[in-house]
Amino acid sequence: MIKAILIFNNHGKPRLIRFYQYFAEDMQQQIIRETFHLVSKRDDNVCNFLEGGSLIGGSDYKLIYRHYATLYFVFCVDSSESELGILDLIQVFVETLDKCFENVCELDLIFHMDKVHYILQEVVMGGMVLETNMNEIVAQVELQNRMEKSEVRTFLNSFL
Repeated sequence: MIKAILIFNNHGKPRLIRFYQYFAEDMQQQIIRETFHLVSKRDDNVCNFLEGGSLIGGSDYKLIYRHYATLYFVFCVDSSESELGILDLIQVFVETLDKCFENVCELDLIFHMDKVHYILQEVVMGGMVLETNMNEIVAQVELQNRMEKSEVRTFLNSFL
């Protein structure tokens, strides 16, 4: 099961944080700092899996991450998850973001946080993987966008 999804930039600034297991807020901040420290000090040519930090569960948990340009995508999972499966899931999530934002960058995550969370909820909910088909995820996002535009038009027409 996925316990947390963390996205932060090269300086350790969190850009998306989603915990699927309860941790107090101060503990979440410590987990974010420790996770960034563990992941950022690794070379780019080493394995993308490592044991979870002492705060998130130690050897019972794994940190699986990918580093794209200025962003780290980190999934904290328990030992029942497949490392390669989660790496593939990260790739699907990033490619979906790329399709939805047309060459996604850190600013897209900042200024379109609601859309990013919606995309993430199409992929993972409650720590369980829902969808891995990128075309299906993009179709749902486009449907949501059409519904939002329709609601805005209806709202504006009610004032005219």
